[in-house]
Amino acid sequence: MESAAAKDVTGDPVLRLSHVTLDYEGGVRALDDVSLKVARGERLCVLGANGSGKSTLASVLCGLLAPDAGDVELVGQRVLADGRIDFPAYRQARRSLGLVFQNPDDQIVTSVVAEDVAFGPENLGVPSEQIEARVGRELHRVALDDYAQADPTRLSGGQKQRVAIAGALAMEPEVLVLDEPGALLDVRGRRSIMRVMARLAAAGTTVVHVTHFMEEALEADRVIVMSHGRVALEGTPSEVFSHAGELAELGLEEPFAARLAEALRERGLALPWTCDGEQLAGDVLRLCGRGDRTPQDGGREEPRQVSPVPAQVADVGEPAAIELLHVRYSYRDEDARSDARPALDGVSLRVARGSTCAIVGQTGSGKSTLLRIVCGLEAPDAGEIRVGGRAIATRRDRLRLQGGIGYVMQHPERQLFAQTVAEDVAFGPRNLGLRGRALDERVALALEIVGLSHKAEASPFELSGGQQRMCAIAGVLAMQPEVLVLDEPTAGLDPRGRRKLRRLLDEVHARGVTVVQVTHSMEDAARCERVVVLDRSHVLASGTPREVFRGANEARLREAGLGLPRALEWARTLESRGVTDLGEPLVLDELADRLVALLPTGGGEA
Repeated sequence: MESAAAKDVTGDPVLRLSHVTLDYEGGVRALDDVSLKVARGERLCVLGANGSGKSTLASVLCGLLAPDAGDVELVGQRVLADGRIDFPAYRQARRSLGLVFQNPDDQIVTSVVAEDVAFGPENLGVPSEQIEARVGRELHRVALDDYAQADPTRLSGGQKQRVAIAGALAMEPEVLVLDEPGALLDVRGRRSIMRVMARLAAAGTTVVHVTHFMEEALEADRVIVMSHGRVALEGTPSEVFSHAGELAELGLEEPFAARLAEALRERGLALPWTCDGEQLAGDVLRLCGRGDRTPQDGGREEPRQVSPVPAQVADVGEPAAIELLHVRYSYRDEDARSDARPALDGVSLRVARGSTCAIVGQTGSGKSTLLRIVCGLEAPDAGEIRVGGRAIATRRDRLRLQGGIGYVMQHPERQLFAQTVAEDVAFGPRNLGLRGRALDERVALALEIVGLSHKAEASPFELSGGQQRMCAIAGVLAMQPEVLVLDEPTAGLDPRGRRKLRRLLDEVHARGVTVVQVTHSMEDAARCERVVVLDRSHVLASGTPREVFRGANEARLREAGLGLPRALEWARTLESRGVTDLGEPLVLDELADRLVALLPTGGGEA
C-alpha cells in the first residue's frame, strides 16, 4: 500500500524552463508558455493524458529538443536564451543528462545487449575498464545478467525496456528522465524500476518520471499534471490527487486508495479523503475494531515453492476458437542466445468460441510469441494448433487465417501509413477482395465502433496517440475477424484511453467476436472469462479469474512476479492485519461491498 512521499527538496534548480513554447510541424503546439524549476536531487513525476505534452516536456528537460521560444537552463548550462540555441552549451549539458524513451526500439542501437549498454559511456569517453564495470553493474541492476550477449531484437518488449534503462544508468547522469519506463513491464519489473529510481534519488540524482500509473506518482516529491501543453496542476502527490474532479476532466484518475476511500464513503462510512494507502488501511482497521495492527505471520499461508500445473483444456461442450496442444517454439537463431531456452515449451490451452481470454506473464515468458503462433505468423517446432476446429499445420493453412483472426500488435499505431484514416482502415478488407459500397460500409462501421467517424478524412498522423491506436484497431475490425488478438492493447494509454478501449473490447465481444489479449494488467485479466498464466515458456495456471487468482495460485503468481488484482492485494493485506472473511474480491466495488458487510451498521467515525 503506497504512501505519499514527504521529502523536502530545496536548493538551486538543476533544470529551469522559463516561458517555453514549442511547436511541431503543422502548427501543433506541444508546449505553451511553460515555466518550471526542478531542484537538484528532486524526484518529479509528470502526469497527463495522451497528447498533453508530457513526452515533449521530457525531451526538452533532457536536452533532446530545443523549444522555439523562452529560456532553458540544464545542469548549469544556459542552452536557450530568448529562443536562441547555444549548441556548445547543449553538447556540454547532454553529458550529464540521461533519457529512457517510452519505446525502447527508439533507443537500442546495437545487436548485442552489453554493447548497447556500453554505447553511452563510450560516447562520453569513459575509460574501457570503467565501462565494463558499469555495464556489469547496470545489467545486474535490471536483472539481465544472463542476456549480456543476446540480440536485443530477440528480446521481449519489457526486456528491451530494461536494456534501455541500463544504458541510461551506465552514463551515470546527474539528471535521469524516464518517459513511461514501465509501460511494457510486468508488476515485478515496474517495482524494480521504482526501487532503482528511489535509490538514485536518495543518492542525489535528479529524477523526472513521466507515467500513466497513478500509484507511481505517490512516491514522488512533487507532481505536475500537463494539459494541452500547459501545467494544469502542481504540488505534492496528496495536493494534486485531492483535485479529483479536475483530474477526471483531464482524463486521469485517483490512485486506488483514494477511489476505495470514496467507494466506502458512498456506502455510508465516515472516512476522510486520502490517497495514502497506509492511512486508509488504518482507518478501515479501526472501523473493524482491529486497531492499528501490523501484518501477522500466522494469518496467511507463507508462499512456498510450487511447480507449474497442467493447462486446463476442458470446456469440451463449448466449440473452441483456438486450441493448442503441447506447442513448442524456439527462435531459429537460438544458438546465439545466452539462455538457450525455448520461447514456448509444451504449451496447451483452449479458448472457447465467443469468449474473452487474457494471457498474462512476466516479460519474456512467451506471451507475444504465443500470439504470433495463434495468428499464423510463426510456425511451431512441435505440437498441434486448431483454429475454429481446423488444424493449422502448413503454410497454406496459416495463410487461410488472414481475415479470420485479427492481430493488433504492440504499438499498433506504427502500422498506420495511408493519407486518410478511411484509407488506412480500408487497407485490410480491400486485400480480402472487398470493393465499392461493401467496402465503404465496412469502413464506416469500423470507424463508428471505435468512435472515429468524424475523423474519416483526417490524416492518421494528425490524430492523438490514443486516436491512432483506435484507428489501427479499426483497420483490424474492418476485416470482421472471428477472433481478435491484441498484444498489450492498453500499454501507454492514459486512464481515459484505457477505459475507452475496455468499452470497445466489450462491444466487440458482444458482437460475438472471441477476444484474446496479452496484458500486464491484472485488473484487465480479472475482467475476462478466462486467464492463462505463462511463466518461463510454460503454462503456470489456467482457468476463470476466480480459479487463477485464489488459493495456491496466489503463491505461484507472486513467485512469477505478477502480483494480483489491486482489490485482492488489499484484501490479503487487510486479512494479514486481522480483517477476515473478505474472500477473493477482484474489483474495487466488490472489495468495498465486502468491507461494509463486515462493519457495524452505519460504519462509525474514523
